[in-house]
Amino acid sequence: VKVIPGRQLKNTRAEARTFRLRAWTLFGIAVGISTILVGRLFQLQVLEYEFYETRSEHNRIEVQPVAGGRGLIFDRHGVLLAENRSVSSLEVVEERTTGVVETINAVRGLIEIQESEIEAFHRRLARKRRPYQSVPFKLRLSEEEAAVIRVNGHLLPGVRVSSVAARHYPLGEIVSHAVGSVRRITVDDLNRLDRSQYAATRYVGRRGIEAFYESVLHGDVGYRRVEVDVRGRVIRQLELSAPVKGGDLRLHLDSRLQILAYNALGDRRGAVVAIEPGSGGILAMVSRPSYNPNLFVSGITVQEYRSLNNSRDLPLFNRAVQGQYAPGSTFKPIVGLAAVSKGVTSWDETIVDPGWFKLPGQQRIFRDWSWTPEDAGGQGIVDLRRAIYRSSNVYFYDLATRLKVDALSGFASQFGLGSDTALDVYEAVDGILPNREWKYGVRGEDWYTGDTVNMGIGQGFLLVTPLQLATVASVFATRGQWKHPRMLFSRDDPPTNSTQSPPPPISGPSRKDWELMIDAMEEVVHRGDRGRGG
Repeated sequence: VKVIPGRQLKNTRAEARTFRLRAWTLFGIAVGISTILVGRLFQLQVLEYEFYETRSEHNRIEVQPVAGGRGLIFDRHGVLLAENRSVSSLEVVEERTTGVVETINAVRGLIEIQESEIEAFHRRLARKRRPYQSVPFKLRLSEEEAAVIRVNGHLLPGVRVSSVAARHYPLGEIVSHAVGSVRRITVDDLNRLDRSQYAATRYVGRRGIEAFYESVLHGDVGYRRVEVDVRGRVIRQLELSAPVKGGDLRLHLDSRLQILAYNALGDRRGAVVAIEPGSGGILAMVSRPSYNPNLFVSGITVQEYRSLNNSRDLPLFNRAVQGQYAPGSTFKPIVGLAAVSKGVTSWDETIVDPGWFKLPGQQRIFRDWSWTPEDAGGQGIVDLRRAIYRSSNVYFYDLATRLKVDALSGFASQFGLGSDTALDVYEAVDGILPNREWKYGVRGEDWYTGDTVNMGIGQGFLLVTPLQLATVASVFATRGQWKHPRMLFSRDDPPTNSTQSPPPPISGPSRKDWELMIDAMEEVVHRGDRGRGG
């Protein structure tokens, strides 16, 4: 065998064993490392997920206000007049967004956003607020819109869909002037309200009962400490100070009577007020044309508000308590009672009604403009009872002149004319019960006897509201024992203010005077073919 110098024979079997050993060793090391990594990852992502997430440097502890639910409003029979409904609202936490403009554009790419909503959103952003406080962007999302936002939430940092309670009025415009409405809180509202109590509130009473009893319906705000992640999502609640729900109200209002009165007016401008004489409770209060109070809940558009505010029909004007009108013949029973109670006339005294009246020593003639052709020569001999149911203007021209304005105005004031006697009717006005001092103070003129003549038939400077006239009717029904008109029947919590004492009974007329006058007023309906208001 020839051996070549410098060469060695390979042991291929040994090398193969060595290679396999090294390969398995490396594989084992790789598997071990992978197992350790996967195990650690499982520990971090699953077993200790909550521990680390709640300690993320991006998480924040926030103190969030929690609104108590607004109190409900019912009629006297328990029919719901104002309730709260859960709706979806799109909200933005500006500090968590990539930019307001970018966020708006991203949202507009997913759902429809009106320009008016963007303008309103910018106004809300400009208001002073707490850091990381959410700002409403789009109110009342549809179910489809809410779902689209939630699905694309990862693309919308700082944007979230929240469930909020929104006011709703089941009877709509039928009760708008009685119950009123809420509106979104404005800067002016916040300047006059307790900001801490309204930190979580979006609505405030604007009209009617909603405004008058705002402090009762609103309730007390609560607070909670929560931990939120970088997208504003609540991870956990750390502490809760529970809010207090607003008090529920039950009104004297009868929704069935309210609907009847509303339908009876039809498309005519006017008002209807019905009062329960024994309690002073307002059973119905209608003003037409009316408006839908639900429009104000979400934030009425500029165009919608202008349409209502500029309408010639004045749908926002509550004719029942703000409209001031000459009472006309409905004032004559007050004139008659004043005269008999002060001895100026009696039920048996008569005068001759020729169809006109002239003051002594004057040439001016006051005619009875309500006469019909058959009454061209006047109504002849009339007493107080006949003057009421036949509505003789001449009789009351003469009676008011003899009574004089001071006595007439003073007696009429006992019925609540010239002042707001209602306990809880929002924006009720006083009307005008004129006298010498009023005319000189307002017009800088003396009072003339001719002014008294006109006042005797419910004309001239005398103005009353439909609510005041309904109050007068209730005073007659109780024979002078009357109560302040009121909307509230009861509350579900103790009242904070003592009940106002009733006004004193009407002084002067006897029980017989009341009965005779009421009989004459009833004859306006059964016998009178001229009376329009007695």
